[in-house]
This record gives sequence, structure tokens and C-alpha cells, in this order.
Amino acid sequence: MNIFSFVMVGSNDYKKSSKFYDAVFKPLKIKKVVTTDKYIGYSHSNDPNELKFYITKPRNGELATYGNGTMITFLAETKEIVNEFHEIALANGAVDEGFPGIREDGDYYAYVRDFDGNKIAVKCIFNK
Repeated sequence: MNIFSFVMVGSNDYKKSSKFYDAVFKPLKIKKVVTTDKYIGYSHSNDPNELKFYITKPRNGELATYGNGTMITFLAETKEIVNEFHEIALANGAVDEGFPGIREDGDYYAYVRDFDGNKIAVKCIFNK
């Protein structure tokens, strides 16, 4: 059973964030399925009716900010997909937070920050 229902990140620029996530999610088979004036929703291609990732403007009307120590990690099937995600993210203006490679747990990761400072990682599990 999954322990998450969905993930939501704040954004101050929907157009810029949407373009970024459309690009970096492509190798992960995650695609945009809904755009409203309040949020943009993404789903995995295996389950297109189940929204799992949202970009939204904060409901309190304040500017979107990232959480210090907060990170969202997506799973990838191969290390090549991790590499592709990282390359696409940097090409689309992300800030590098850790080049692709094996980390302490023996799995393969890459880390970036999006335009609003949200830390996003992709992981390929080697320890199955």
C-alpha cells in the first residue's frame, strides 16, 4: 500500500513551472492531465485518472516558498532515466543539488531544485 495520497508543491509562476515539470516528468512517464486556475495536476501514465502531483498557488494568498529540509523523491526504473531527468531539469533551468550517482544506501539518485526552490530527486533502486 502506498503511504501517500498525493504531493503538492507551491509555485509563483504556473506557466514556467508547468513547462519545467512537463519536460522533467517525461522520462518518468508522468504527464499533465488537468490545468485549472487553482492547480495543475499530473498522473503516471499507468494510472492517468489518479492525480498524484500538483503545482498550486498557496491558498493563503502568500508567496509560495519551499520547506527547508523538504524533498520529494520520484522512482525511476533505470539509472539512465535518472540521468535523463537530471539532464532535462538542468537544461530547463533547474539548479543542481546533486549529480546522478550512487549514494550511501547503494541506490542511484539525482537532485535538483525547481524555480520555486522545491527540492526534487529521482531514485533508481539497486537494493531490491
